[in-house]
Amino acid sequence: MTSHVAVLFGGFSSERPVSLSSGKACADALEAEGFRVTRVDVGRDVAAVLKDLAPDVAFNALHGPFGEDGTIQGVLEFLQIPYTHSGVLASALAMNKVKAKTIAKAAGVPVADHKILDRRAVAKSHVMAPPYVVKPIAEGSSFGVLIVRADQEHPPQQLHGAEWTFGEEVMVERFVPGRELTCAVMGDVALPVCEITTEGHAFYDYDSKYLPGGSQHVIPAQIPPAIAKRVQEAALAAHRAVGCRGVSRSDFRYDDRFGEKGELVWLEVNTQPGMTPTSLVPDIAKVAGHSFGELLSWMVRDASCGR
Repeated sequence: MTSHVAVLFGGFSSERPVSLSSGKACADALEAEGFRVTRVDVGRDVAAVLKDLAPDVAFNALHGPFGEDGTIQGVLEFLQIPYTHSGVLASALAMNKVKAKTIAKAAGVPVADHKILDRRAVAKSHVMAPPYVVKPIAEGSSFGVLIVRADQEHPPQQLHGAEWTFGEEVMVERFVPGRELTCAVMGDVALPVCEITTEGHAFYDYDSKYLPGGSQHVIPAQIPPAIAKRVQEAALAAHRAVGCRGVSRSDFRYDDRFGEKGELVWLEVNTQPGMTPTSLVPDIAKVAGHSFGELLSWMVRDASCGR
């Protein structure tokens, strides 16, 4: 029986506030499930801290670079501490939106056309007919995501400035209209499809993800059964193709203007889904019959090295 769990949270990425919230929620719930929990606000000395703690399992509640890009996973592999979520390679691939799309597409998952360009070139003139979306290649929580509307005369000018901190290259992706869908995979099972609505927000941005009332989660999504099946199949295919373990969550756009013949597009897979009070996966798991504590306990039992 695993008794001592180190919950890793915080860190030093742009998603630190999200991770602090996820970490607290997970630590509290695991304690309620009977585990001995040590809360570790991750710093550069994390290897030494974990070596001294010698936990049975490291529960990874980090988000963003270092926490979900394969880096901390490599540290845990080196220390031979079993850990939750995906391993080194899958984490690195999923964090890079371009690499993940390439792999998903090869596995038959539908994706949107995109270009990879220098951010300053994107700021000069439209490099794709609007509407389109500009995304950092390796960020989460919608940081740096810009939507260019069909009637927008100029591309986003903030891409020029020094305030842009999300890398020199960006992904410009065709905008897919319609509904925001997401599907979590737990082990090798696709859970119910969720639709995300964000009244008052242009898209599922940072505020709609993390502020109370910023979004509504409709589970199961009110979509045709055939579309729900396609979403689940695509989420599971992406999970397997990228090599994810534990729990992952794939995001989609569904253009429902033509009913069951509408376009379904996979956007990305998240190997470290949020576990905050407003996050999606806990709500999805609850509808699937798993309480938050049961979900986390399953993740702890699933932990291993060599993932």
